[in-house]
Amino acid sequence: MEKYKSVFDIIGPVMVGPSSSHTAGAARIGKIARQIFGEQPDQVDIYLYDSFAKTYQGHGTDIALVGGILGMEPDDERLSSSLKLAYEAGVEVCFVPKKEKASHPNTVKLRLKKGEHLLELIGESIGGGMIQVTEVNGFKIRFEIGVPTFLIIHQDVQGVIHCVSEILNNNDMNIGTMTVSRIAKGEQAIMVIEVDDKRGNLVLDKLRDIPNLHQVSFFY
Repeated sequence: MEKYKSVFDIIGPVMVGPSSSHTAGAARIGKIARQIFGEQPDQVDIYLYDSFAKTYQGHGTDIALVGGILGMEPDDERLSSSLKLAYEAGVEVCFVPKKEKASHPNTVKLRLKKGEHLLELIGESIGGGMIQVTEVNGFKIRFEIGVPTFLIIHQDVQGVIHCVSEILNNNDMNIGTMTVSRIAKGEQAIMVIEVDDKRGNLVLDKLRDIPNLHQVSFFY
């Protein structure tokens, strides 16, 4: 079995900043949070753990996270000005280094807010610019960038899962794995669906038309 999928697994990602884990990975975590949130937040609280907490300013983790939340890629030339750009856009940012240990040394919890709209996400930068998300709005999940994945936040009502599966089936998208969790019967729930191709963006509008879906995102 091949150890590396591409040359970028060996030399690392194209990026602005000194560290793939602390800069490129951080920017990707920020951008994932922005995609799930679906709009530019007014307020962002950033809780940093372990290595992130100790070196976030020196390694550019702060500018990378904020740049990602503003929608930037790791190689965006504007990344170094992200804090200034956030201020100019009216986005209030607060960094909170934490002393508690986390399951991974490069762990961050992002809390995005705009009015009543709130998102909490925990992400880990696992090396070489790669990341994984381990929690969304209190739901324990796990998905890595690189596998085509739908993340759907919805109300726990009968028929929602069937409607989602039917749309994917009608568009020839085979489901590899599906994980469904809920807070309680009838409360908020979440689906994480891995599919076999990268055409997920083609069905986002159809999925968003399903009643009782609060947020639909697609990543790969």
